[in-house]
Amino acid sequence: MSAAPTLLLCSETDDLGDLRPAFEQAAAELCPGLRVALWPEVAAGAAEVVALASWFAPRGLPATLPGLRLIASIGAGAEHVLRDPGLPAGVPVTRIVDEQQARGMAEYVLWAALYYHRGLDRVQQQQPRGVWRMPPQRPAAQTRVGVMGLGAMGAEVARCLAGHGFEVHGWSRRPQTIEGVRTWAGDAQLGDFLRPLDIVVSLLPLTEHTRGLCNARWFARLKPGAAFINCGRGEQVVLPDLLEALERGQLGGAVLDVFEHEPLPPAHPLWHTPRLLVTPHMASSVSPEAMARQIVGDTARVLAGQAPVHAIDRGRGY
Repeated sequence: MSAAPTLLLCSETDDLGDLRPAFEQAAAELCPGLRVALWPEVAAGAAEVVALASWFAPRGLPATLPGLRLIASIGAGAEHVLRDPGLPAGVPVTRIVDEQQARGMAEYVLWAALYYHRGLDRVQQQQPRGVWRMPPQRPAAQTRVGVMGLGAMGAEVARCLAGHGFEVHGWSRRPQTIEGVRTWAGDAQLGDFLRPLDIVVSLLPLTEHTRGLCNARWFARLKPGAAFINCGRGEQVVLPDLLEALERGQLGGAVLDVFEHEPLPPAHPLWHTPRLLVTPHMASSVSPEAMARQIVGDTARVLAGQAPVHAIDRGRGY
């Protein structure tokens, strides 16, 4: 086996083979001499592996790679990396940060917000019954939309919604300032943030603080009939509580793009739940080329003794 430093593409849930050409091209341009391999063609314990580009890598695998200098998530979230209790200490973990991906997310959330703001959810419910009734129409400024999570992606979404004329509120763990957006921070302000909203969007990362956050108590804090859009992580939502909130009308509707187990099984009851729209984790994605250039670029930096640009704070989880 070649002794060349190796970047290993690895997932136990998805076939990452289609990403290999983009990573090889990025390696040729940004880190000459870096070999790109696909798990499991490189065995556990291989000393030449310096970087792991992963999506749900097998637990315990990083600890078997003695030369590992970087663990990179190929997505915007890194919780699938941090779930490994044996993750080597001192090895930086990175995630994808991409302006194009943020713009794609903003497009999706704008569509979902308009779906409720313009009453398209009601129109969709009327169609099977042949009902011709125009829902009430009102200016965007009269609809309050809240964005939970104001990182690079959440801030882009909030600015997009504000630019469209919505009254936008944003909530994050720590104080943020975004022009045209009223911001809130911390657990103490969460209730005040949620109370007046017509539509609430979750773009939060999955952490110990956000797992199960959207539960019965959380839904009870919303204005009756508010809509919920989840583009964060499925594990943030307690599904029985969401279904109950929909059934009794506390929630007027929900759009879910992320789920604890994906793909959502065909027999799952969410497919047939009234006033709930399922989309197949399509809100936004990064191109293979942009993903490869970020991860290979960070690999070149750590090999040169520099810190990677896109490292997360392990303690925070993002």
